[in-house]
Amino acid sequence: MPETPATPAPLLLVDGFNLLWAGTFGFPAPIHSRDKSRELTGLFAFFALLRAAIRDDVDVVEPEVLVVFDGEHGSAERTATDQEYKANREATPEALKPLQFLAPVKDGLDAHGIRWAEVENAEADDVISTLATQTAASRPVLIMSRDMDFYQLLDDRVRILNRSRKSAQRIITADEVVTRYGVTPAQWPAFRALTGDKSDNIPGVHGVGPKAASALLHDGMRLRDLPGSGRLTGAKGTAITTAWADVLRWEAMITVRRDLDVPIAPSGQASPQLPKPAEVVEKLGLW
Repeated sequence: MPETPATPAPLLLVDGFNLLWAGTFGFPAPIHSRDKSRELTGLFAFFALLRAAIRDDVDVVEPEVLVVFDGEHGSAERTATDQEYKANREATPEALKPLQFLAPVKDGLDAHGIRWAEVENAEADDVISTLATQTAASRPVLIMSRDMDFYQLLDDRVRILNRSRKSAQRIITADEVVTRYGVTPAQWPAFRALTGDKSDNIPGVHGVGPKAASALLHDGMRLRDLPGSGRLTGAKGTAITTAWADVLRWEAMITVRRDLDVPIAPSGQASPQLPKPAEVVEKLGLW
């Protein structure tokens, strides 16, 4: 294995399923094999979007890229805590369509020297959070995902890349969270526990929106300190008090883990550059 360079490459951590779903359902046009017998949209789009992100949105020429996928039983721990966790997500063949591209995506990454990780009993959020926390002390980290759970990781070394935004707004920083939502990244799990997270089927407290949650958490207030703060007044205060056990559980579920045993470690070496997506598909023999 090559020695780690004196100045390690910035790390780009890619939320693999997030990118695969975005590519499968959001690509401008469907892609098929030459004989029209196979749809290749998700595979083609995954590499097209990843290549474009590295080219257009990463402020260095050659980052180290690590792609992380959810483990098969990654949601089990949170589902055991709350059976409604992600229960709103459809499991129809159409909704799970991106999974047909998972194996060739992994093959394509392997074929082009892009490393990937998948921990069977962990969600990608927790694996990415662990790797980001371990790496940020020595070099900048950029997380490519549309998942707002990663907001809790933001600081002066960790940023988020959301390619669903306009080009000038794709990089999300800690300052944006403070300015836009009135809470710090560290308060993000508390904020979302109060307001809810539709994507993960966390309802939040009825009647408590972002403005009210921001006011309650003003000046760095911790969620567990709210009951003794004198801030839980009126109808909203009563609603929070009534749902208190749920609110604490939701905060714990939203809080990412940063201490997983991950079977892959950043090397500090820049990853090979990706070719055009058509070349990836060609190399896999799928055209």
